Amino acid sequence: MADAYDAMTSNRSYRNAIPQHIVREEIVKGIGAQFDPQFAKVMLHLIDLDSEYRMQEMASGTKREPVTSLRCESIYHDCTEGIIVSKQPTRISLCSQPDDGVPEDESRPTLLVFDSLDGKVHPGEESNKDLLYFEYARLRLDGQVRECNVRKSEVRLPSQETALGHPDFGEPERGQRYTVEAVRNTDHVLLRVSDEERVYEVILALPDTSRFVYLAITGEHCEVHNIRVETDAKEADPASIPRIAEEISYIRDCPQGDVPNIQVDSWRTAATAGIPVRDGMTLTFHTMSLPTARLVWHCPFISVFSSADGQVNGEDFREYMLLRLDGESWESDEYVQNKVQVEQLESFVGWNVWKEKNKQGLDCRKPGHRHQQRHGDSRQCEGRVHRHHRRPVRGHEHPRFP
Repeated sequence: MADAYDAMTSNRSYRNAIPQHIVREEIVKGIGAQFDPQFAKVMLHLIDLDSEYRMQEMASGTKREPVTSLRCESIYHDCTEGIIVSKQPTRISLCSQPDDGVPEDESRPTLLVFDSLDGKVHPGEESNKDLLYFEYARLRLDGQVRECNVRKSEVRLPSQETALGHPDFGEPERGQRYTVEAVRNTDHVLLRVSDEERVYEVILALPDTSRFVYLAITGEHCEVHNIRVETDAKEADPASIPRIAEEISYIRDCPQGDVPNIQVDSWRTAATAGIPVRDGMTLTFHTMSLPTARLVWHCPFISVFSSADGQVNGEDFREYMLLRLDGESWESDEYVQNKVQVEQLESFVGWNVWKEKNKQGLDCRKPGHRHQQRHGDSRQCEGRVHRHHRRPVRGHEHPRFP
């Protein structure tokens, strides 16, 4: 298992290292055939924990340092790596100085608003499936916005004065200083730009809810320096981000079962209320993956847990198992031992078909037992597209329950 991971993630004379998300999918596809299930499960868990991709091949002794200055002749000539935009406000400060002989209005820093699997800018690589580079917009820091793949953009001038004062000691007097505050709420991004003369806001309505959003700093005919990035620990109030387009919802107007429909845009961002596990119970539900889903584990998860209020991450929350519909599972609590049996039926014809059925919609049925937990392979689900959400379990009878 380790040898296979090393081979796929190492550079070869005939190809570059394979991106980690593709390596992970190949391991999932090979469980029980090419790879021993026990060791494959451990490797998948290590990959999931490796959020910063520290297991990748790297030259000995190298250390990635943050970029603090750029020399930009044109857009894309030089740019920083992506700075993630999330619910936690991020503040970027920078200085810009025009090239000699270039008017200031022709020499401006630019923010690239984008997504890619490695968080880097890849101009002209939009069709590369290994990178999935997707550019939302470009923002020149004089307020000019170029839309690329957004539903709508809007520039506003709020009634507030700039907080930038005179240049600090040692900063060049020729040029301009900026601060950029960036925050995201589902399908909207707010960028608040301050220079020494004014403050303006740029609001972007994204085309979907599940892609990431990064900012990269670049420019034309300028030097950008003194780049600093800070991120708040506390999430912003969603109401502080003005909405300029209708909220993207894939569950609006869909029929509901006994439990309200949920839309999960990224890793466990939503969950139903807890359903008490009783002997002989059966859960039935309909699922459909989002349009941007591309991997086998872009599917529903089932959390087996206990908490005082019956909520995921509620009071005294303890998770005993996280089970994915593709058959993956992991013991989440040190006091539990799980046995998961995955059976591949003759009706399972391959993972590509599995992913397509997820996008078309699946009706799923899961039996539950209070004292003995059994799991039927999610690959038994057939792709009948029904907008029917049935769950025959209602209510909570106990103050604390699994």
